Amino acid sequence: MLLLRAAACCRWAASSPAWLRGAAAHRGLPAACRRRDSVGGWQVTSFQALCVRSLSTSAPPDHPEHGRLVYKGNLAKAVLGVRFFSYSTSVFNLFMVPYIMLKTGIGFDSLLIQAAFYGLIGFFTFVTPVTLHILTKGYVIRLYYKEEMDTYTAITYNAILTEKVTVFQQKDVKIPDITKMFTTFYAKTKSMLVNPLLFQNPEDFNRLMGYDKSLYFDFEEEKENSESK
Repeated sequence: MLLLRAAACCRWAASSPAWLRGAAAHRGLPAACRRRDSVGGWQVTSFQALCVRSLSTSAPPDHPEHGRLVYKGNLAKAVLGVRFFSYSTSVFNLFMVPYIMLKTGIGFDSLLIQAAFYGLIGFFTFVTPVTLHILTKGYVIRLYYKEEMDTYTAITYNAILTEKVTVFQQKDVKIPDITKMFTTFYAKTKSMLVNPLLFQNPEDFNRLMGYDKSLYFDFEEEKENSESK
């Protein structure tokens, strides 16, 4: 309903002449586009501000236990869907392929061909889900920061596709020496993958990675070197 009212206000503002929009501040403007000021008169609410507030989504609520939400991954549903599809195909291969072979009488005389066939089935049944789990187990769905305790809480998916909670502090964060495709940092030896561009506040990412401290330490080190000289 709010979106329809905001859209109606935007269409009214675009189609009406300037003098009509000015006069409508008193009577003619729809109630959704007007507000009463402190002295009892009517003022025209900014159409752009109204549209932006109506179309924008509110910030997600903070978690009562984990604290303030500082990061939310945009590939959570994709990761969950791919892994669920992989598990589904594995279950299908595990139960249906032997049944189909028994019913149809398909067989191979050569032991080499049999080994290759069952190896291929086993690869898609077991190796693919395990590989996807290893590659995506560190993908952070949500990251919370509790300022009172100075702790971070990372939410990831475990092997059975349920949410796993990992609590750590900034001192537990280790940045890999070599850039890795599926690792942004380590938290208590656990690989974590985040997208720096998705942090609501860039300062939260700098604090998480310890970049703010490194700048301070570099300044102090330069100061000590200059004093020793």
